[in-house]
Amino acid sequence: MLTFNFDPFPIVKTERLTLRQLRETDKHEMFAMRSNPELMRFVPRPMAQNPEEAAATIATQNELLSKKEMINWGITFTGEDKLIGMVGFFRMQPDHHRAEIGYMLEKEYHGKKIMEEAIHAAVKYGFEKMNLHSMEAVISPDNIASYKLIEKCGFVKEAHFKDKEFYKGVYRDLFVYSRLTDVK
Repeated sequence: MLTFNFDPFPIVKTERLTLRQLRETDKHEMFAMRSNPELMRFVPRPMAQNPEEAAATIATQNELLSKKEMINWGITFTGEDKLIGMVGFFRMQPDHHRAEIGYMLEKEYHGKKIMEEAIHAAVKYGFEKMNLHSMEAVISPDNIASYKLIEKCGFVKEAHFKDKEFYKGVYRDLFVYSRLTDVK
């Protein structure tokens, strides 16, 4: 069984980005994303109603981080502090050396390969530092941009579950993508 250590919080840097811990001061940027119907269209969670709800989400995620049940990085441009997105692992299964990756990016930054860069960095961290053997991404079949992105990041479609999820009175299909560590 794996044990995770996120203390101190692991800051990850790429060519353009810094992945850092989410803070209460990110609540306005988090609210902007979590209240955007277009960004939340495929996320089976209620939209944030105000910045305080976004702050509560950040607090919950940091509490789960302290329990080693998830890690979620805030995405910023290096040298800037404004939160533009998030990427992280949740539904972690230390017994099986597996975790699910999730991500969200402010709409104005779509199409600029920012999330691809952030996912590559998170995947590298997951395999090299967390010692994960496999990762999965669960994506709506209607979220074409997301599954094309995850395919660019080396994930392979493993399953198409029919009516897998029931949210707001609707059954939803889900694709499951996975990626195995390159280390044998």
